[in-house]
Amino acid sequence: MFGFLNIDKALGVTSHDVVARIRRELKLRKAGHAGTLDPLATGVLVICLGPATRLSEYVMHSTKRYVAQVHFGRVTTTDDSEGEVIAEHATDKLTRADVEAALAAFTGDILQKPPVFSAIKQGGRKLYEMARAGIAVDVPARQVRIDSILFQDWQPPVAVLDVTCSSGTYIRSLARDLGEALDVGAYLAGLRRVMSGSFHIDDAATLDAILADSEWTRHLVSPQHALANWRRIDLDASLATTIAHGGAIPAEIGADNELALTFAPSDELLAVVRREQALWVPQKVFWRD
Repeated sequence: MFGFLNIDKALGVTSHDVVARIRRELKLRKAGHAGTLDPLATGVLVICLGPATRLSEYVMHSTKRYVAQVHFGRVTTTDDSEGEVIAEHATDKLTRADVEAALAAFTGDILQKPPVFSAIKQGGRKLYEMARAGIAVDVPARQVRIDSILFQDWQPPVAVLDVTCSSGTYIRSLARDLGEALDVGAYLAGLRRVMSGSFHIDDAATLDAILADSEWTRHLVSPQHALANWRRIDLDASLATTIAHGGAIPAEIGADNELALTFAPSDELLAVVRREQALWVPQKVFWRD
């Protein structure tokens, strides 16, 4: 089995739960996800099957889009609705115009501190493990990119925002920081991922629907679609053999480090290659002649 599943993850389910159920009920040895979703989030969860797990790092680092519900006036320990409320502020004077004016400071390349309750590791331990143990942690800020924030709705004190951003962006942190900027505090009350790279919510299916389908393989998404913005290179038999055996092949002049997908004459995915000094060098080989 070689491909991806576009799952519309349900509320309250962990990404690990989804993977475990797929392995168990579809009797697959190799499956993983390409970018986790918190239990309180719903929407696009990309599942990699078989050799596609070797492509997860590329899918994982693609652009994401979310619809977020930001609740102003409260601060929680986890920056979402699961945590304990540790501060409350009046929001009766907060307007939609105030929120919209504050959004500009959060677009582009910004420095963002991940939530203390997150799976990021520090000193070999996950931050949420240290937080639960009562260990004070200074979480360093890191650079992320937020391409756009569109204001969808305003039902005081909750704003609904459409956020397009880089991989690694925490929408919980965005909600927290937006609340701080407006001096009223805020937490993430709801989150739905509607896009992860080439995977869109309109094409997703629930886990229950896929597992109940006797022809579930029709839901498989090919690597070509998963990495649709990558260059495709079709090779003849001789060049395909070279790549299959780990050799490099000539590349036209272009930017170093570009990644591409190469295909054998049979139209099978052959390898991921990287351009290095006028050569295509194999990074991950899937096909053998």
